[in-house]
Amino acid sequence: MNVLVLVVDDEPDIASLFRQQFRRDLRQGRFAMEFAGSGPQALGLIAAAAGREIILLLSDVNMPGMSGFDLLARARALRPDLPVVMITAYDDAGTRERAVAGGAEGLLAKPIDFALLREEIDRRLAAREAAR
Repeated sequence: MNVLVLVVDDEPDIASLFRQQFRRDLRQGRFAMEFAGSGPQALGLIAAAAGREIILLLSDVNMPGMSGFDLLARARALRPDLPVVMITAYDDAGTRERAVAGGAEGLLAKPIDFALLREEIDRRLAAREAAR
């Protein structure tokens, strides 16, 4: 699978939650999902994903060590065209402004609206197909 959604969050149950929500898509091979529990781990996955198109990086804002904002800057330095959406439990105007100013395309509040996220992924997959 050459299409990847990368999810970065330090909460250990996030991977199983996302796998459950997108199990049909993953089984059908529409895209793959990889998970990182920290910013440094995510940077390693981004660097190792050469030849794979990351259609979306979803990153929690508040993580120990490297914050989501720090990851945003470093990830965009590695791949300037990388689409990033930040995830936060604190959906306020300041957090939203900081995310967009740092290059994120948007901000999702926790608990995540998976219907909205599915629409976002579907839109990116459709745009990818149209560009072919």
